Amino acid sequence: MKIEAIRVYQVDLPLIEGRYTWAGGKHFVETFDSTIVEILTDEGTAGYGENTPLGSAYLPAFALGARAAIRELGPHLLGEDPTAVGRINAIMDTMLNGHGYAKSAIDMACWDLLGHATGKPICELLGGRHGDSFKLYRAITMAGADEMAANVDLYRQQGYTKFQLKVGGDPLEDIERVKAVRAILADDEVLVADANTGWRVDAAARVVKGVRDVDVYIEQPCQSYAHCLTIRRRTGLPFILDENIDSLPALLRAHEDGAMDSINLKISKFGGLTKARVARDLCVTLGIPMNIEDTWGSDFITAAIAHLSHSTPEDCRFAATDFNAYVDVKTGSGLDARQSGTARAPTTAGLGITPDFGVLGEPEFEIRR
Repeated sequence: MKIEAIRVYQVDLPLIEGRYTWAGGKHFVETFDSTIVEILTDEGTAGYGENTPLGSAYLPAFALGARAAIRELGPHLLGEDPTAVGRINAIMDTMLNGHGYAKSAIDMACWDLLGHATGKPICELLGGRHGDSFKLYRAITMAGADEMAANVDLYRQQGYTKFQLKVGGDPLEDIERVKAVRAILADDEVLVADANTGWRVDAAARVVKGVRDVDVYIEQPCQSYAHCLTIRRRTGLPFILDENIDSLPALLRAHEDGAMDSINLKISKFGGLTKARVARDLCVTLGIPMNIEDTWGSDFITAAIAHLSHSTPEDCRFAATDFNAYVDVKTGSGLDARQSGTARAPTTAGLGITPDFGVLGEPEFEIRR
């Protein structure tokens, strides 16, 4: 099997709720810009991958950059075996330094093809299916304390038991948000206060002091790893790192420093399923629970998250996310419906997603040998 062509599509993904706000209100997105990759082989098969950045100010990633990087990488991959995912990654890393978010879409499409070539769903290739389903979390966009509590209560009625509040603004208001939401939750329900790097170290110190008696996780309070570690050492609350954990060296350093109790493992932040699987397996070995997700996406990324999550041992799964719960455009079919705050990986070969070309439209560009 050889790569015959690479097609790249662009799809807008409007938010159902209208706006997603994080980092204390400094950043927001209303429509996500998704890049979808189709890899065609000389055997007539096709595989699909996706990358959708959380805007252009969240990580060193943006949609136009993803498409430009794929245009740069594509010619070097023509004629290669897409199922040789290790070699594909080596070629990409040789020909383009960094830009893992763009490589992630190509890597995902190669895994899709590997699944079709073997007749297996990706989760079986990533280690096998653990349990019947996995738990989802619900991210709650930043708003007033009462509104956020009302939104959490709405999603509780849909079966969610894990909630991630977007905070990172005024410390006193954030303390109020956390306390208002915790007050309506049951003891066995999980609450995370996610600042998305939005607090200065002094603001973060005020917040962790103000909620020291609340059952809540603190997630990525500050921009720098050093400041996050400072806050970690000033609180007994459980701690999650996200934006700072973008490579194996970063993960190992944080573990050695005792910098966190859990991480958010975003597939594209590591450069795709191939490298995210290595990080996942390392976390399993070290006993670090993970929230498995990505920066955003539609059916293809949601399926990839589902496969990586479902193939992770249950005692290392914190939660996962289903982006189809947030956007009102479906780019394909094949995902089972969410049930009571849980989801399952598809059981058909590859990602298990059949693309909807009525939504994808015509490719923005094609690279062909």
